[in-house]
Amino acid sequence: MKRTVLAIDIGSTKICALIAEIDDDNNAQIIGAGIAKAQGLRKGSITNIELASKSIKSALNDAKRVAGTELRSAIVTISGAYTKSLNSSGIVNIPNKEITLNEIQRVMHTSLYNANIPNEFEVLHALPYNFKVDDQDFIEDPLGMNAARLEVETHIITTQKSNLNNLRKAVKAAGVEVESVVLSGYASAIAVLNADEKELGAAVVDMGGNTSNIVIHSGHAIRYNDFLGVGSNHITNDLSMALHTPLHTADNVKITYGSLYAPSNDLIELPVIGDETSSHEVSLEVVHNVIYARVEETLMIIAQSIEKSGLKEHMGAGVVLTGGFTKIEGLRELAVAILDNMPVRLAKPTDVGGLFDTLRDPSYSGAVGLIKYLADGYTAYEIDVNRRMRHAGEESATHTGSLPEEAPKFEPIAPASSTPTSAAPTPPVKDEKIAESATMVNIGSNKPVQDDQPNPISKFWNWATQLF
Repeated sequence: MKRTVLAIDIGSTKICALIAEIDDDNNAQIIGAGIAKAQGLRKGSITNIELASKSIKSALNDAKRVAGTELRSAIVTISGAYTKSLNSSGIVNIPNKEITLNEIQRVMHTSLYNANIPNEFEVLHALPYNFKVDDQDFIEDPLGMNAARLEVETHIITTQKSNLNNLRKAVKAAGVEVESVVLSGYASAIAVLNADEKELGAAVVDMGGNTSNIVIHSGHAIRYNDFLGVGSNHITNDLSMALHTPLHTADNVKITYGSLYAPSNDLIELPVIGDETSSHEVSLEVVHNVIYARVEETLMIIAQSIEKSGLKEHMGAGVVLTGGFTKIEGLRELAVAILDNMPVRLAKPTDVGGLFDTLRDPSYSGAVGLIKYLADGYTAYEIDVNRRMRHAGEESATHTGSLPEEAPKFEPIAPASSTPTSAAPTPPVKDEKIAESATMVNIGSNKPVQDDQPNPISKFWNWATQLF
């Protein structure tokens, strides 16, 4: 049975709404798209809820008209601005010696519980990068394995609660509820990375209008993310100031003559800022020098961020650049030179069924990535913004609500009269402390008690009650 989903990519310069149908095999077909200029946003974050909601509504209405369908909830991207990341770890015992989804969920929530997250921050993603089964490191998927102990190391991405709440308010004012939120850099990585690049390790840099987001994948897991306040609009501003011409003219110059290759000495005629009735001539060499200086500076900032991550040696596949900024001619060659001859690839979003021609552009990687995320494109396991564990086989993940029914098997088996009242089954998702205490109780009770062989404590209790 097909399900219809709505994805809204809220960027620094544009808002893109996509409606898609996803079948039982997780094949996505885009059936509607709407694009609007972003208003009420600065560096990808909401600065005016009313203006932002108008932009979102405009993109949303266009997508609905094309798709001919009405949707009440959406998955939305959030900018990397005001995000903080940290690594954490968790460990649980396996009572029945076999790792199930319940154990994986418990260990993931334990790592989240152990993380020192400030009160004013909310978790966006908890992404595991190392599962350890007993003493064996870097297990790709621990599900179904036999073990006494399960450990996990996670990369946790958080954002300011106020930033997240403003985003939700703006989307709600546009007429839809926020079902889930995904970091924009994460969505872009899903759209452009192939399996080999994830395995070998790669940095994905989504270079947008006012911002750039960096995500580093290593061994099928996100290990690092960063946000840079630089984008292609900075080139427009530089051209406007250097050439003394209005911003819209500078933007046209960037699009028409934006190249990093050797310039010609040709002259172009441009209107003068403040007096568009008069014009002056400018050499294309000046245009080239302004663009080159800004692009070089941007790439150097990206190189510094990659160096700061400490994961440069884990990036066997090099750097993948996407976003509207990458349409500048010669960008790849300059990037290779600045990034110490690392492999560099310019990427467009990978094909999705029904992908409109306009969406094949690198500036729509984030929007397409959201659709692929909904179609099972996320990491094997993760905890999302709703504190729900997603599993690569979403069939299993959607049944996480049934996991609490399995909880009683983690509780101690004891006589009814000696069982504390707090032993009543409680969902492990609700409170990480409860899940952990259940683990502690089971350390010494791995073998189930047979009905025909009561344990010594039970015998003693029965004898004592009869005696007194």
